[in-house]
Amino acid sequence: MQKLLFCSAMKQFFLLCIPFFLFSSLHAQPLKSMSSSELLWELHNLSNTGSALYFAAHPDDENTRLISYLANERHIRTAYLSLTRGDGGQNLIGSEKGPLLGMVRTQELLAARRTDHGTQYFSRAYDFGYSKNPEETFHFWNKDSVLADAVWVIRTFKPDVIICRFPTTGEGGHGHHTGSAMIAEEAFTAAADPTKFAYQLKYTSTWQAKRIVWNTFNFGGTNTTSPDQLKLDVGGFNPLLGKYNGEIAAESRSMHKSQGFGSEKSRGSQLEYFKHIKGEKAVNDLFDGVDLSWNRYKETKELKKKIDQLINDYSYKPRDVLLNDLMIVYKAFQKIPGTDNELAAQKELKITQLKKIILGYCGIWADATTSVQTISPGASLKINYAIINSGKVPVSVTKISAGKNDSTIDTILGDNELKTLSQTIVITENAGYSTPYWLRRFPEKGLFQVNDLFWNTQAENEPEIVSSITFKIGNDTFSVTLPVRYKTVDPVKGEIYQPLYIVPQVTINLPYNNYLFTDGKSRMIPVTLTSNVDSINGKITLAAPRGWKVKLQKESFSLKGKGSQTVIPVEVTPETNAQNEELGLAVKAAGRLFNLSLASIHYDHIPYQNLLQPAIAHLVYEPMHVPKLKVGYIPGAGDEVADLLKQMNLDVVVLSDEQLTSSALQQYDAIVTGVRAYNTNEKLQSVYAKMMTYVEQGGNLIVQYNTNSRVGPLKTQMGPYPFTITRDRVTDENAAVTLLDPKHSLFNTPNVISPKDFDGWIQERGIYFASEWDAHYQPLLRMNDPGEKANDGALIVAPYGKGNFVYTGLVFFRELPAGVPGAYKLFLNMLALPKHR
Repeated sequence: MQKLLFCSAMKQFFLLCIPFFLFSSLHAQPLKSMSSSELLWELHNLSNTGSALYFAAHPDDENTRLISYLANERHIRTAYLSLTRGDGGQNLIGSEKGPLLGMVRTQELLAARRTDHGTQYFSRAYDFGYSKNPEETFHFWNKDSVLADAVWVIRTFKPDVIICRFPTTGEGGHGHHTGSAMIAEEAFTAAADPTKFAYQLKYTSTWQAKRIVWNTFNFGGTNTTSPDQLKLDVGGFNPLLGKYNGEIAAESRSMHKSQGFGSEKSRGSQLEYFKHIKGEKAVNDLFDGVDLSWNRYKETKELKKKIDQLINDYSYKPRDVLLNDLMIVYKAFQKIPGTDNELAAQKELKITQLKKIILGYCGIWADATTSVQTISPGASLKINYAIINSGKVPVSVTKISAGKNDSTIDTILGDNELKTLSQTIVITENAGYSTPYWLRRFPEKGLFQVNDLFWNTQAENEPEIVSSITFKIGNDTFSVTLPVRYKTVDPVKGEIYQPLYIVPQVTINLPYNNYLFTDGKSRMIPVTLTSNVDSINGKITLAAPRGWKVKLQKESFSLKGKGSQTVIPVEVTPETNAQNEELGLAVKAAGRLFNLSLASIHYDHIPYQNLLQPAIAHLVYEPMHVPKLKVGYIPGAGDEVADLLKQMNLDVVVLSDEQLTSSALQQYDAIVTGVRAYNTNEKLQSVYAKMMTYVEQGGNLIVQYNTNSRVGPLKTQMGPYPFTITRDRVTDENAAVTLLDPKHSLFNTPNVISPKDFDGWIQERGIYFASEWDAHYQPLLRMNDPGEKANDGALIVAPYGKGNFVYTGLVFFRELPAGVPGAYKLFLNMLALPKHR
């Protein structure tokens, strides 16, 4: 299982409780004016009571084409339940791994849902990496907990139809995929059973979906569709949104940028196929036997007529008359009795939706922003309100509020006049810091430790600060809630909105989480202190772990200005009895103790993200020989290996495309290509001959794994002799490893390698192994997952002229950042392969 970017101290890391909510669609959203077609589209949404739940394992598993069709063309409330956040995947756009990657992929899913108008849920399942079968999957996931989360989503979202992306029979390949289908089938039945997870029924009611189906597929060389299956054409043009459904779906799919899923837009007829699993079988449509109108409730049959009339009259009724009709519908919704759990849920959702429609119809745009992106407890925060009425309907603002501050006002919004207001609040001293709710405790055994019924399945935190604006239209008043966001104007990108974060007054950051010591020499670890307030003074403290000497260069610090930093070197020396230990750091300042680091994630396609975790360095002592080598490194995707080799005191030069073309490569003892370098760097095609000459003249070329797939097709030869890259992998990080030629120099120079050096590896052994290699290559390692045949493709070596070529699928990109000593020893030996005469 993946070793997380946390430490055992995280298990005691609790922040203040956060409020719960039932529906992720009720998150505070910005308020914007809408076009006539958008308003009519929203009215159609209001008229539909149907719902569908799409069900799979990971971000990017969902069928955006179907979700977009249901949400936009059919106006059906559609949600995607991704059991995991994709933490164990790979990253094509950056170096985030583990929980940090899960944060990226969570936001990519939310960006996709904003595009296709679906809703997003998760379970507590942690993505521990590729799994070959559901048995292994449920070895890590607590199946009962994941099932409980799925049942909770079904009972609260109340889908009429549940749609699986994958079957229980294994055609989906990944064990998580198969496991998700198994969970979905069990949850379909369990959600209707009052004896299953009965504690949930204090807050919701049982629910029986009409049916559960499998959305069969034809991709990856596997065709599971057949002519006798239920079919839907989802490729139509949506005149209200001005796009083909395939265009919206591709835009949504392309939000999964960390996985390289940029998609071509499609237009015209496109069929989706469905195989019946359980429930009442559909013959003509997914929603056979389901009343999608308000006629489904006896209390709202008259309401259906009013909404239908609104839609029919929309294009020709005078504005004031249509607004009056909207208000009549709004009041009718408020009068719906709240005794029936299902109807009460619909009522709450639709009232929120109708408020947006009314304000949009009136041409109201409103925003609540600040000029700071971070704020600390105890500080004052100025909130700037901007409100405009671009329509012709008289509207006034009667109150604005944020936190405990209410400001009663009575200001009329003039025709197309921008009204600006402000309000200052104080962030309470005991306010919790901003960090993803699912990472506030240490994940254990494949499961996030949330254990809060109302939070287990939610997509993200609520905004840290929300504001409420009360509007008066005629004699009617109602309030809307807006997130308070940080606003800035970039000279290139223009107007930018980002979340507002509550952070400690000072944070403590180290360059790396893990530090490997290979001898008894001291190392300087730079500790960066960052002020998040205007001024702060204090002292840094640390406790030397057993077997280690730790010395601060200085203790006191003084920081002036928000964002100011100082670097305090810490001298760390292992003693002869040093064990793997944790060095914790803290700061005493402003009468408080601060011990958190701050990791920030910045990409343009998702909101900026912050993760707070204890400021701890993992110290590892493992004597080994580090040769004096000059290494050229060609970066790959999401690659930290070059920096980690520099930490080993190797002379590492990161090679640019220009250097590859123009510089003499023989100055380097070894050249390493990063993961997926041949997939992402087209320049490598043009320097193949030069690279082979480098090897022939005595250089060592080490190629880390590449993929040969739709996402990363190989366009160039890599080695001096042919071999094939497969999708073969060994996912058991504890799988036995056999050295096929223990006397080979790679296992003896400069470090002696034994099977024990594969102890403590994380998440997996290797991926994208070689096969069908030329006879010049020698395989050096043998390994396999339980029940599978031995695989020798993890590491192959070929002498070529005076030098050596190495291809390896071993996941050094995971092992080196995790500080695994055996992985470092093996990598150093690859770099130091001796020349041939």
